[in-house]
Order: sequence, then C-alpha cells, then structure tokens
Amino acid sequence: MEKATFGAGCFWGVEATFRSIPGVVSTLVGYCGGKTDNPTYQDVCTDTTGHAEVVEITFDPAQLPYEQLLETFWKLHDPTTPNRQGPDVGSQYRSVIFFHSPAQEAAARAAKERLDKSGKFRNPVVTQIVPAGPFYKAEDYHQRYLEKRGLASCHL
Repeated sequence: MEKATFGAGCFWGVEATFRSIPGVVSTLVGYCGGKTDNPTYQDVCTDTTGHAEVVEITFDPAQLPYEQLLETFWKLHDPTTPNRQGPDVGSQYRSVIFFHSPAQEAAARAAKERLDKSGKFRNPVVTQIVPAGPFYKAEDYHQRYLEKRGLASCHL
C-alpha cells in the first residue's frame, strides 16, 4: 500500500471523489503543510496555521497507478486559483500535492508541466508540489462528511 495526499479545496467533496475510485483502500481528511501541531478545524479556518485541507489516500499501486490519482486531482478543481476554490477562500483551500516519494514528486511535476503546456487553462497552474509533512486527522464529523449526510457532492 502507498499513500497520496492532495489539497484541492474543501476536503469533503475531494474525499468523496477519491473514495469512489477502485484501488483506493481508505481515505482520511485532515490538515497538512502548516506550522501548528495538532490543529483543529477552527485553527485552520483562521488562515494563520499554514495548513491545507487535504485528503490522505491509501491506495494499492498494483490496482491503481499514482498517475491515475493525479488525473483525478487535476479534474477536481481549478489549479490556477491560488488560495481559492469556488466560494472558499484562504490558504487552507490551496491547490497542493504532498508527495511521499521521489517517484511521486517526479510524476506530479511532470503532470503539472503537461497540464500547464496543454493550453487547457488561460492562467498558469499554481499547484504547489511539496514533501509530505505531518498529517493531522480532522475531527470525526468531517470524515465521510457527505456520505454521512446522504449527499453525492458539494459545490465542487
């Protein structure tokens, strides 16, 4: 099993999408990339901790290549808007890939370059690609949030 960690705006819809992909073993929503230990949702919402709302994915690379997760990530959000996805504004909603290995870093950078050169977007892709640091699991009520409420998706 391998891990992949992505930030693409509000983590509820991002988690629901990744959870539905065959080869994904589990997902957790949480916070990564900040300077505060054990942040709460309220802390992260202040936009002062530096954390992004992320989904940590455990996947089976024999069934699901990392590159396929990247393809889904790019389709989930607008990677050209810094610190914003739809109505959600703040650095916690930034587009970011936290890589767990040199192979993931290389795949993410190559995919970003291809997307940037494709002409799909008018503006440049601003997605950060950075090493995975500590992951802090979000509060239980955020886990499988949409599923618990019988919703298929949120505004994303």
